[in-house]
Amino acid sequence: MDRKEKQEKIVGMFDEIAETYDLANRVLSFGIDVQWRKKGCDKAYEILGTREVERIADVATGTGDLLLHWRDRAAEKGVEVHNYVGIDPSVGMLEVARKKVDFADFVEGKAQELPLEDESTEIISISYGIRNVVDRQEALREFYRALKPGGMVVILEFTKQEKKGFTAPLVDLYMKKILPAVGGLVSKNYAAYRYLPDSIEEFLTTGKLIEELEESGFEMKYVKPFSMGISTLFVAQKSA
Repeated sequence: MDRKEKQEKIVGMFDEIAETYDLANRVLSFGIDVQWRKKGCDKAYEILGTREVERIADVATGTGDLLLHWRDRAAEKGVEVHNYVGIDPSVGMLEVARKKVDFADFVEGKAQELPLEDESTEIISISYGIRNVVDRQEALREFYRALKPGGMVVILEFTKQEKKGFTAPLVDLYMKKILPAVGGLVSKNYAAYRYLPDSIEEFLTTGKLIEELEESGFEMKYVKPFSMGISTLFVAQKSA
């Protein structure tokens, strides 16, 4: 299977699970993914340090979940955001997003070919999506191109464990046994949730993703692991 076919297969899988995606996320994370998302928004607003934002683009937006947090955290912090954009290659996901999020513009598009003008966006986010981008380094270069000088990229992702500590057996049990079983039950699509732990195992360590961000021109501002390192938040900035 070539890279294009692999990417199309991943997109098709997300089309199939779009209707149950939010419920599965809440069940599988016990709801704590909401706190992870809020933390990413808060950190970006804090580091950006402005009360007015022209545009926030959420890439691989899925059902638009993170856009709700961008809006709510902006209101909490007194930040005025003029335009929210959700970008995703999955038509099925975007159909759900448009029903759920009425304040954003949604566009079908890929992370490695963003439908955004050069230096047009203050914040680009991608939550649990960069792992599914086959041409990841192209996507990081696209994020850099589309961000304004001083703009922020916020990434939430499941990262490969760098060291096998005493919690590793628990993490492995959850990711390889419990998650596929529960996700498959909720979505009626076992294959999609079998893909998740496999894709994490094939993905980068935290250190390697930091290295790729820096190679793309970003300066790391904040890195935070959650829940025994199952999930990691990365916040990086384009030079001003």
